[in-house]
Amino acid sequence: MLPFPYQPGFEEADFLAAPSNEAALTWLDRTTEWPEHRLLLWGEAGCGKTHLLHLWAGRIGGPVLFGSALQGLPTLPPLGLAVDDADLASDETALFHLLNAAREAALPVLLAARTPPARWDTGLPDLASRLRAITAVEIRPPEEALLQALLARLLADRQLAVPAALQDWMLLRLPRTAAALREAVARLDADGRRIDRTLAASVLADLTVPDSA
Repeated sequence: MLPFPYQPGFEEADFLAAPSNEAALTWLDRTTEWPEHRLLLWGEAGCGKTHLLHLWAGRIGGPVLFGSALQGLPTLPPLGLAVDDADLASDETALFHLLNAAREAALPVLLAARTPPARWDTGLPDLASRLRAITAVEIRPPEEALLQALLARLLADRQLAVPAALQDWMLLRLPRTAAALREAVARLDADGRRIDRTLAASVLADLTVPDSA
């Protein structure tokens, strides 16, 4: 039997709050205080940016767009919008017009990217200026407690039974990023066999550091 495809959830209860994302959560509750109605969240892959964009968009009743899909002149929703992977916008003019139109309509815009705007390779000087003026809030690398909770959540979401001792073994050897944990759990799920240390060491060999024992 083929496994059901995994679909991540973006519900409020699914988000793991921690000191590393506290600033972002605080700003999401203060939409009316965003300078010029704009805010940008940035951080490494898998840190929760997309989740937060969906939470905020759900609260205001707006859509989540993708930077790579922006084209031409925008059609603005009535209550605001979010733009994920804004730093990957292939049509910079479309992003520029979107920000300008939202500003004129006093609509809130929440963006997400892996780096702050000052580091983006932007070809349009006017767009670069607009981006640098946006308040950028970093989601910092996850703490140990957050990594532990995230690994347990990812395994539970896929209904994978992994003993606590093996989870600790994985955390000691995997890169300290949420993206690495997601990749590791996806590989274990795709393998389909009962998960033990031998299987984990084999499936995750190119992700983990050698066992020092």
